[in-house]
Amino acid sequence: MEIPESMKDELAAWNSGKGIDLESWVGCEGNFKLAVGYASIFWPNFVEFEGYIFTEGFSKDSVRGFESQKGSTPKSVEWVINHLHIADIQHYGCSDIAKDKLLVIGKTLKEIYELKLRALFPEKPCIVEFYVPDDEDDLMDYQVSFWQAKHEADNA
Repeated sequence: MEIPESMKDELAAWNSGKGIDLESWVGCEGNFKLAVGYASIFWPNFVEFEGYIFTEGFSKDSVRGFESQKGSTPKSVEWVINHLHIADIQHYGCSDIAKDKLLVIGKTLKEIYELKLRALFPEKPCIVEFYVPDDEDDLMDYQVSFWQAKHEADNA
């Protein structure tokens, strides 16, 4: 994995300036409770519900609410319920948020979701989108989401 530019100085400062790789750095700075939390984000459970595919934890009321909105389509319902703002993985105001980190995380989540959805639902192909806002400095709007390919023709 390419190290985000915004992390290079921090990693290089370790070991009296000799530096440290990402895996070793995680071993020094990380903890198991965060690892468990990240596992739920990086390897989420996906479930089928009334012809939809959602990340586990959705609510039937949310589905009904989005279905009832004017212009709603199956694609738009799946997209909005399944979307994850990358910035929301950490607490609001997290001081080390940076565009390059959001890009690494978003691309990684896209690949993970594609692989897991394909493995779980081979007969229901899904499209996974990593959305990068037009204003790339809007760090709160980087998102990943997915919908079933059969909904692609929907105007959502």
